[in-house]
Amino acid sequence: MDYRVKLLAFFICALAVFFLLNTGYSALNTLSRLDVVEAERDQWQRPAAVIQALGIRPGDVALDLGCGSGYFALKLSSPVGKAGRVLAEDIRRLPLTFLWFRTILKNERNVTVVRGGATDPHLSRRQVNEVLIANTYHELADSQAILAQVRQSLVSDGRLVVLDRSPNPADIGATRLAEHEISAGQVEGELRQAQFEIVARQDDFIEKDPDNESWWLIVARKP
Repeated sequence: MDYRVKLLAFFICALAVFFLLNTGYSALNTLSRLDVVEAERDQWQRPAAVIQALGIRPGDVALDLGCGSGYFALKLSSPVGKAGRVLAEDIRRLPLTFLWFRTILKNERNVTVVRGGATDPHLSRRQVNEVLIANTYHELADSQAILAQVRQSLVSDGRLVVLDRSPNPADIGATRLAEHEISAGQVEGELRQAQFEIVARQDDFIEKDPDNESWWLIVARKP
C-alpha cells in the first residue's frame, strides 16, 4: 500500500513539473513572438510620431489605456524618464500578465500595470499628464463613461491622443475587420461632447497597414 502511495505521488509530481515546464516554455515563446511582431509593427505604426503627439516631458505621468501586452506602454517609459511614470491599463488579465513579465525582463521600473473595468479604468483624479488610446477606442463599451473618467484623471491642459482604424466600405459585412474600425468624425464628436478641445486631427495618419487599412489620429486637450 505504501509503495502504491509513493508511486502515485511520484506521478503527480512528474505531471506537475511537466505542466510547469510546458507553461514556462509557452510563455517564453509568446514573449519572443511579441518582440518579433512589434518589430514588424514599428515599420508602419509610426510610434515615434504618436509619442511626439502626446508631448511628453520628463517626470510626466502617461497613461496607455487599452495597453494590451505593452507595445506603446514600453515605448513611453523612456520619454517620461526615471522621475515619471507610465500607467498601463487594460481589462484583460493575460496581456497584462505578459506586460508585467516584460517590464521585469526589460528593467522598465517606471511602468505600472493597472487592471481596469469595462467602464472604469480605476484612475485617480488629476494625476495624469497624457493619455494614449491606441487601437482601442472602437472596443469601448461605453465611450462617454470612459472619456469622463479620462478627463477626471487628466491635469489641467492634459493631452489625449486617440489612434484608430478608419472604416473601410469593403469590410462591411465581409470581414471581421469592420468590427475594429471607427470614423475620426464620430470620435471627434464624442470627444467634444465629453468637453475635450480638439488640437489636431490627421485623417491619413497611416495610409496603409499590412491589412490595407488606413488609420487616423486625433489630438485633444482638457481645457
